[in-house]
Amino acid sequence: MALNNTALDRTYEVWPVQQETAAGAGAQVAVLAVLGAATGLGPAGWLTGLVFALATWAVLSRAVHRARPAAFGPANRVTLGRAVLVGGVTALVADSFRDAPPVSLLVGLTAVALLLDGVDGRVARRTGTSSALGARFDMEVDAFLILVLSVYVSLSLGPWVLLIGAMRYVFVAAARVRPWLTAPLPPSTARKTVAALQGVLLLVAACGLLPHAVNAALVLLALAALTWSFGRDVRWLRRRGRLSFEAASAPVAAQPVPELVAS
Repeated sequence: MALNNTALDRTYEVWPVQQETAAGAGAQVAVLAVLGAATGLGPAGWLTGLVFALATWAVLSRAVHRARPAAFGPANRVTLGRAVLVGGVTALVADSFRDAPPVSLLVGLTAVALLLDGVDGRVARRTGTSSALGARFDMEVDAFLILVLSVYVSLSLGPWVLLIGAMRYVFVAAARVRPWLTAPLPPSTARKTVAALQGVLLLVAACGLLPHAVNAALVLLALAALTWSFGRDVRWLRRRGRLSFEAASAPVAAQPVPELVAS
């Protein structure tokens, strides 16, 4: 049977990029080994960290295969590094159900991951390597970190904190039955500010340095801001979807038929 040269060319084209995604999974295992030696990471932490590494590699590999970027790019490398840190945080949070992890280590990994959130976008713009793949990768890492932090903080403040981490995933699920929610949103400084605020306030609460009531107030502020931001975007998308539907349903005006000119 003849080989499909086009398919082979595409495979070779993305192979160097796939190697970098695999290196990220290897780095994740190395981080788990360090955490295991430093904290005595239990089975839950190891299992959760390994599942995170495997899932990240699988999803990212599939996205790379679809997008077929010429190179992984420096910005995506920064985001991959953030993902490795998030995997470490995830393992520590999973292990916290068995034993309290070192708060300083959890806070340190989270703080670095949050600080690097502003780096990958800047690197992409300066190197001219911005892409839809990179933007989606960055967003997914951010969303999962917020979910993990909300799980950890909920252990001390209550299950209502999980609403913060779950809100984006509820939005994604709703978009499957309401396609108008998938329309692109206009850029918004307020949306970016609210998104950054979630990580900062959850991290402050995770530190456990402030009184319980103050932590609860800060996280409640984060939830209120996130609810407002999502509500504003949903209203905009709904109005845009309604206008698009009305435009598509409007009767087409009859065009005048040109008179035939006898020759």
